[in-house]
Amino acid sequence: MNSCAFAASPVVGSQISLGALRRYFAVIIPAHLVWEFAHMPLYTIWNDGTWGEIVFAAVHCTGGDILIGMSALMLALMLTGRGWPFVAATRHRVTILAVAFGLGYTLFSEWLNIVIRAAWAYSDLMPIIPVLDAGLSPVLQWIVIPLAGFWWAARHVPTDRA
Repeated sequence: MNSCAFAASPVVGSQISLGALRRYFAVIIPAHLVWEFAHMPLYTIWNDGTWGEIVFAAVHCTGGDILIGMSALMLALMLTGRGWPFVAATRHRVTILAVAFGLGYTLFSEWLNIVIRAAWAYSDLMPIIPVLDAGLSPVLQWIVIPLAGFWWAARHVPTDRA
């Protein structure tokens, strides 16, 4: 059997929905942009920066959010994404892994850029999670937005509902 014939007959349940990927990113990209602008007052740049610096920071951070979200999702799909989002168990595993990867990277990045590099700082308005010593807003961002994206991505896909 040549590889072309084999590739032409995919195994049911092994496919990944490109439509679901598009829907996921259609939610998370604008949501991250809105979130970045909305939580800007929780960082010192809100009071210390110019409007140009604030806009640049929000757009720049949104670009990073897109890359983090894409990397987290692709890593989750590579590890356990067979049949995503058609298979319920796969949907759950991919969601948990992608949120964990995105959140993990965000916690590392917050620590690196606040403590080590001092590239940015929280204002007094940022609620801090004591055990993590991280801002509540970026932590919630990497829980709420991906979950909304996954919900929207799977909403229009026929699934096994298991």
